[in-house]
Amino acid sequence: MSEPSDRGKGWVEQPKNIDRIVYTLYAVCAVVFALDLFVERHEYLGFANWFGFYAWYGFVACVGLVVAAKGLRRLIMRSEDYYEDTPPGHDSREDER
Repeated sequence: MSEPSDRGKGWVEQPKNIDRIVYTLYAVCAVVFALDLFVERHEYLGFANWFGFYAWYGFVACVGLVVAAKGLRRLIMRSEDYYEDTPPGHDSREDER
């Protein structure tokens, strides 16, 4: 058997390019995080001057959003046949009469 060809795929869909994009994003995040050492900030609140504060704040906020979304999903989740044509408890045979 021959391996699948990458000819029909766009450049973003090719596995080697996906890895390059991910590693480039990792490198950009690391550089921006390291630049925090050299930036002089004049914050109103003292804790906002801590090294990497905004990176950690963003990470914690993102995790919080995921946890909140999971809880919200349990709260508002509907059954698979929620958008069914006939309402629940309605017998479609009654319409044929």
